[in-house]
Amino acid sequence: MRKNPVIPFAIIAVLGIVVMIVVSAAGINQREAIQNEEEGGGEKQEETASASPEELYQNQCASCHGGDLGGGAGPNLQEVGSRYSAEEINDIIVNGKGSAMPAGLYTGEQATKLAEWLAEKK
Repeated sequence: MRKNPVIPFAIIAVLGIVVMIVVSAAGINQREAIQNEEEGGGEKQEETASASPEELYQNQCASCHGGDLGGGAGPNLQEVGSRYSAEEINDIIVNGKGSAMPAGLYTGEQATKLAEWLAEKK
């Protein structure tokens, strides 16, 4: 009796189809998880919007400017209010400065709160 040469190809095809179904199901679950995470992201933004200027500073700025405003990779901000007005500081926070200070770390109300807080440092 001779073996049918098509059977190994049929087995491989069936296994391939099963693998595609499993991978698709995993992808759907991941997509749903990402969508749920994005929907929950609004709450995090609201929490950050209501954060104090000190918390905003610690979240984004302290890694470069130091936890005590003393500088590090970025300049010392302990007396930044004597060099810049609140509007100028706000502009730097929103638009960046040179290649070292990135733009858009904070915008809107957050940038204004942080700029006013830093302007008080004289």
